[in-house]
Amino acid sequence: MNGLSRALCAAGLVLGVALAGAAYAQAPKPPSAAAIATAKEILVIKRAVSMYENAVPGLVQQAKNVLLQSNLNYQKDLNEVATKIAKDLAGREKEIGEEMAKQYATDFTEQELKDLLVFLKSPIGKKMLEQEPKTIDTSIAFMNRWAQTFAEEINGKFRAEMKARGKDI
Repeated sequence: MNGLSRALCAAGLVLGVALAGAAYAQAPKPPSAAAIATAKEILVIKRAVSMYENAVPGLVQQAKNVLLQSNLNYQKDLNEVATKIAKDLAGREKEIGEEMAKQYATDFTEQELKDLLVFLKSPIGKKMLEQEPKTIDTSIAFMNRWAQTFAEEINGKFRAEMKARGKDI
């Protein structure tokens, strides 16, 4: 039985090494510098920086507000410290842009990114970039109105069903 245990252990080890090797071989290769550069250009055209440009001061403000809730007597000091921390950490939001570019370069091939860049620079691509914020805002406004109306309908159905059971709510 001892020999059988050793053989099974050895077989398990060989299988484990083989599976690990196969997993390593299937791991995606990191995106090329050219793909990342193209992705960065796309993000500039899409004005993606506007999504995160205030991340550092915003997060510093949030942390300060949390600390103020239980330390009101330190408001002056916390305001001064928040200013210092925001200054010390200024620029760190660029890490977000770097990661976004890497993600684009991972999710799209280099050629797809080049094609996307050509599209975004075309008249229809430019129109899409100009119109998209309005289209999204209008869609979100509709979704909010729809959700409010639908929630009222659901609430009415709850009340009707409960009334049918003899329970006014």
